[in-house]
Amino acid sequence: MSQYIVSARKYRPDSFETLLGQDNIARTLSNSIKRGQLAHAYLFCGPRGVGKTTTARIFAKMINCAHPGPDMEPCGECESCVSFQEGRSYCIHELDAASNNGVDDIKALIEQVQVPPQVGKYSVYIIDEVHMLSPSAFNAFLKTLEEPPAHAIFILATTEKHKILPTILSRCQTYDFNRISIPDMVRNLRGIAAKEGITIDDESLHVIAQKADGAMRDALTIFDQTVAFCGTEIKYEDVVRNLNVLDYDYSFGMVENFLSGSYAAALSSFDEILSKGFNALHFVAALSSHLRDLVVARTAGLDALLELPDSLKQRYREQAARCPLQFLYDALSVTTACEAGYKAAVNPRLHIEFALMKLSFLTGRTDVSTAPRPVQIPSPSPQVRNDNVAPKAPAVIPSEAKESPAPAPADKTAVAASPAPAAPVRQRRAPKTGSALSMNAILQEKEEKPVEEAPATVEAALPDDDTLRTRWKDLLPRYESQPRLASALAKAELRITEEAGVKSVFFTVANAAQKKWIEDKILRDMENAFREILNCRKVNLHVDDIPEEEPGEKKPYMPEEKAKDLMDKHPEVRAFVADLGLDTK
Repeated sequence: MSQYIVSARKYRPDSFETLLGQDNIARTLSNSIKRGQLAHAYLFCGPRGVGKTTTARIFAKMINCAHPGPDMEPCGECESCVSFQEGRSYCIHELDAASNNGVDDIKALIEQVQVPPQVGKYSVYIIDEVHMLSPSAFNAFLKTLEEPPAHAIFILATTEKHKILPTILSRCQTYDFNRISIPDMVRNLRGIAAKEGITIDDESLHVIAQKADGAMRDALTIFDQTVAFCGTEIKYEDVVRNLNVLDYDYSFGMVENFLSGSYAAALSSFDEILSKGFNALHFVAALSSHLRDLVVARTAGLDALLELPDSLKQRYREQAARCPLQFLYDALSVTTACEAGYKAAVNPRLHIEFALMKLSFLTGRTDVSTAPRPVQIPSPSPQVRNDNVAPKAPAVIPSEAKESPAPAPADKTAVAASPAPAAPVRQRRAPKTGSALSMNAILQEKEEKPVEEAPATVEAALPDDDTLRTRWKDLLPRYESQPRLASALAKAELRITEEAGVKSVFFTVANAAQKKWIEDKILRDMENAFREILNCRKVNLHVDDIPEEEPGEKKPYMPEEKAKDLMDKHPEVRAFVADLGLDTK
């Protein structure tokens, strides 16, 4: 039995052409090799499983190849390439900083750097997880990283760039790696499946790619796990069950329940999801993602944002065509609010069930077969029974008949002989409180409830200067709880200007500190209150400028200023403060 090699190692890229999803970085490094512009230190940073260490190995292999191709691709035949493929190259040195993060480890590396390479031009030192180095190790590494020997090139790789010292960052060329897109991962997985003789559909590949969250190494690991579970014939149902992923059908079915107003079916589906062991919060997140995809599918020109197989795209478009855009917007608001409040909820299941009920009522339609029946309330006034007259079924008056006047009687004798014509009878509804509340009655009442328009207010004309000075006094009672402010407003002198049909009222205050406090804290409130008193919005309030004080005439205002002034005028007070060691600040 031959030794098994996982796909992440077996199909690891060995050239820049096979590197996945990092075209800009591959092109930049390839051009630097062609032009001979090699830096002495590189920093590769990005999420896990996107090719940082792989790119470092390809780079090291290319710069030491004895017979590179036209595009500087390694020949694969020279001693450097062969030793690299067999894992015995003495030109490439890898150090795991997670386990070798002390000063002694860096000192050993510095001594090793002085030794020139046996084969090739450069010795490449790849330090993985470099952010795990201790601060002392970083400091010991600084000088060598800045001025290494001519044959040494350092490549630092990390997933947490923010943990690296700025002095290290300034000595390296930094390359930020991106997450691998879902289409790129699906294309790569499809090629690997073909090489391995495995049959798999696009829906299964998309599920694996989404589960990997942008990491190609994770996608290959999940792919191997799926092959171990399903064999060479992989079906979508088996992938969903093996990876414990919610099926798309649940989301499609939930939205259909919302559109029909069947909250009972929505709650039953949610109970089925929980019974299968799925995480409730993951279900809400999947529902939010599904609603987002419906919005994208409904909007023309956004197909590039829909990362789904073609078979599912058509299904999304069909359901999106039946969903009003306002419904999707409101539904997203409900699901995102549910996600945000899930962890703080005392009863998480009830929290989600309540959100599902709100989603079912968004369209204004409720499934009558599952809705509670309204309570039948008897008439408050007793009816006179007449055994000779057959009972009549209660007539339901349509909404149009409520507005039509009652027919006039033919003559007075007819009125006397027969009972008076009854006024149009409104259909009785269940009360607004109670355990058996009819959702149809609530929605109908909401539609029929007249909209009361607020009475229009007529704004007064622009007041003259005398009116402004007179009504200024009406502003003072509003600030009786702040005696200093009320006193300052009572003593204020008003200066009024007019420009472009707007009055500006400037009022004086005692000093600059008081002016600053009023402008920062309460000026806008005063302006709104004064406009309300005048019933005119075209009046602005301003604090008038404070005239500059003459030298030597500055009046103390703050406690520190008053204390200093008192000590300047009375030497005995200054001596008393010095003897007791008091703090006047």
